[in-house]
Amino acid sequence: MKKLIVLFMVFALSFTVNAQIETPAPSPFQKVEQVVGLTDVTLEYSRPAMRGRVIFGNLVPYGKVWRTGANTRTKITFSDDVKVGDGELKAGSYGILTVPQADSWDVIFYTEADGGGAPSELDESKVAARIRATVQEMPMDIQSFTITFDDLTSSSAVIGFLWEKSYVGVKFEVPTDNKVSAAIDRAMSGPGSGEYYAAAVYYLSEGKDIAKAKKWMDKAMSMTDNPRFWQLRQQSLIYAAAGDKKAAIEIAKKSLAGAEEAGNADYIKMNKESIAEWMQ
Repeated sequence: MKKLIVLFMVFALSFTVNAQIETPAPSPFQKVEQVVGLTDVTLEYSRPAMRGRVIFGNLVPYGKVWRTGANTRTKITFSDDVKVGDGELKAGSYGILTVPQADSWDVIFYTEADGGGAPSELDESKVAARIRATVQEMPMDIQSFTITFDDLTSSSAVIGFLWEKSYVGVKFEVPTDNKVSAAIDRAMSGPGSGEYYAAAVYYLSEGKDIAKAKKWMDKAMSMTDNPRFWQLRQQSLIYAAAGDKKAAIEIAKKSLAGAEEAGNADYIKMNKESIAEWMQ
């Protein structure tokens, strides 16, 4: 009897040890966080692999709603209202469902973000946006299903879907300019040099009113005891954009001198190139 009890304990211990062994998930989970302009975007999905299989038109049938990944429904979350296609998505979370075809996909943003996969039937009242996107052929196989944020700008990005030899991109736009413009309006009720400088640089980078950018930058520099070479660099670019290349060159020379003193090779190179360009 004692031997029987010991044997039972050995088997129980063996089972416990085995139960604690972890193995890799066949479709690993991935969470991607991306800031687009001033908007936080979070993507959560699982990544199945090809494993020698034919994917589109076989494993993922054409013309049927796909969960766009594996396991639970692919989910995307926006911190602000964003524009997708001709419509607007309110801030919040959405399931990304797709209907692949050989030449195009329908990409669906579904208000029911959580779930174990694609719904058996779409509820059109839960379709917040539906965009048809062209399939682009890749020169090589993408072994693991991948979703990326491509072509990032201060106001937009492209959600890229890659698997097998297919790439599908869907562009969305974020309200960066509205948020920055509102912040500038608030700051200008009692601005300091930092507010003037930030507003001027933003107007330059976005191709907005350059005369206003020049006015703000001059104000910022007049309030700064010892402008640094990177600040002078931005001021020179604003003057050049405003058409005053003579003044831009003089400011760039000051930036160059400061960069040389600091040993900053990037700013030395940029200033020398700009001076040479503006002297032509």
